Order: sequence, then C-alpha cells, then structure tokens
Amino acid sequence: MFKKLLILVGVVGVAAVVAKKMKEANDERALWHEATTSPDLR
Repeated sequence: MFKKLLILVGVVGVAAVVAKKMKEANDERALWHEATTSPDLR
C-alpha cells in the first residue's frame, strides 16, 4: 500500500512540474509574440 502511494505521489509531482514548465513556455511565447508584432495603430 505504501509503495503504491509513493508511486502516485511521484507521478502527481512529475505532472505538476511538467504542467508548470508548459505554462511558463506558453507565457514566454505569448510575451515574445506581443513584443515582436507591430502595434495595431487603427
């Protein structure tokens, strides 16, 4: 039982790290897109 719980905690931890990295990458990509596109001067 303890071994299964430990594995579950490990999997959840890895998933959290991966989700955080993906969010950071997406935020940075959006920031670069905003910084490098020409302004809409309508």
